[in-house]
Amino acid sequence: MTEKLSALSLHQQIQSGQKSAVSVLEETFKRIDAVDGEVGAFNALTRELAAETAAEVDRKVKAGETLPLLAGVPLTVKDNINVKGYPTTCSSQMLSGYVSPYDATVTLKVKANLLPIVGKANMDEFAMGSSTENSATKLTRNPWDLERVPGGSSGGSAAAVASEQTLISLGSDTGGSVRQPAALCGLVGLKPTYGLVSRYGLVAFASSLDQVSPFARNVKDTAAILQVIGGFDNRDSTSLNLPLPNYLESIEQPVERLKVGVITELNGEGMQPEVAESLKRAIETFQSLGAEIHTLSIPSIQYAVASYYIIATAEASSNLARFDGVRYGLRNEGDTIYDTYCKTRAQGFGPEVKRRIMLGTFSLSSGYYDAYYGKAQKVRKLLKHEFDKAWQQVDVLICPTSPTTAFKIGEKANDPVSMYLSDIATIPVNLVGIPALSVPCGFDNSHLPIGLQIMGPHLSEEKLFRIAQMFETATGLANLSPQSMLAV
Repeated sequence: MTEKLSALSLHQQIQSGQKSAVSVLEETFKRIDAVDGEVGAFNALTRELAAETAAEVDRKVKAGETLPLLAGVPLTVKDNINVKGYPTTCSSQMLSGYVSPYDATVTLKVKANLLPIVGKANMDEFAMGSSTENSATKLTRNPWDLERVPGGSSGGSAAAVASEQTLISLGSDTGGSVRQPAALCGLVGLKPTYGLVSRYGLVAFASSLDQVSPFARNVKDTAAILQVIGGFDNRDSTSLNLPLPNYLESIEQPVERLKVGVITELNGEGMQPEVAESLKRAIETFQSLGAEIHTLSIPSIQYAVASYYIIATAEASSNLARFDGVRYGLRNEGDTIYDTYCKTRAQGFGPEVKRRIMLGTFSLSSGYYDAYYGKAQKVRKLLKHEFDKAWQQVDVLICPTSPTTAFKIGEKANDPVSMYLSDIATIPVNLVGIPALSVPCGFDNSHLPIGLQIMGPHLSEEKLFRIAQMFETATGLANLSPQSMLAV
């Protein structure tokens, strides 16, 4: 079965002619047809587009051409990333009937590298959520336990890989929306440095926080996807005009005299006991690899969730104003243009999106801007200063990605504050714009996966991959497969 391979090894087999891209794609869709009825990872499949790409790969192999990186390996794309000629719904009624007239930059790069895009993945509506329960489209289940959530907001992208429907996928990460589902689904998930991957064609939630981010089943495959999608784009004003390193070239090289920091504020309190225990084992693993362990305090982390939910909702309030029923998507006619706006937005947006738009509008309103938004930005600046200070002492910082393993569907649906706290460890990374990886680091008593978050300074992806590869090799926790999916 192709799903037992890594993405890189599958690509090598296609390049050598051992497998054809068309046969791999046929096997992929056979798996999707067999599994996704239970998992619910996909909003739509892009069979024709994928078939055209696979056929082109086989033509190039037959002609003796060298394929670009990961060519022929099927890929899942989150449904807030534009793919020309196919629906982009953001799992919202607001975009019902919308078909994208253009490709996102990451889509163009994926196409240029000849990765067949097999479908658009379910998500929390407009990427607002931590469980994918806020989707207006369907319910996505965690392949490790179909009664539990896959995390969010990129839950469909994570579930597609965890259930072995595809080996790799793209999501977006605004406050942990790739790393948290990666942890809950036993995957590797990367949030790159802000500006390293173009946001052009990604439907905006919070523009100063959003980053297109990859999922895979091991560290090397994750590095390979970043190699494909990363790099400068003049259509994104926040894109970094810097050369992209060759992440795979140095990934096997150990990091000498490694200094690992453990964040006091994210060490034990409020965590599921097995998660706290897995952090202790991770620290022991790093010590066995010769790393020095340092305990560091980043005091402003206690204010990160509060400041994030002011900044992110303020930006969402502005970004989602474009969805008014006039230009595209849902339109609910009223007697006046104002009535049309009100009816369309009332029907089109779900409860969580409405909640965040109202929070953001309030925090930006006259008389409250300085009290809320201004203070949140000050916390963000202070948080960045404290992280910068930490990098003077250590190479990376570690903590559990999520304070708990996957929770039951519906368990937190009526408790938004508890849901927001699911991202307490991931949110600071987006606020300061640094890269972070979530890698599997163990299991709880119900054999649900636990993730370890490894954070580094700006543009430290190359070193992060090397450190994560060291950890993955030492633990043997790569290419994990949930027992519930093996027999399907």
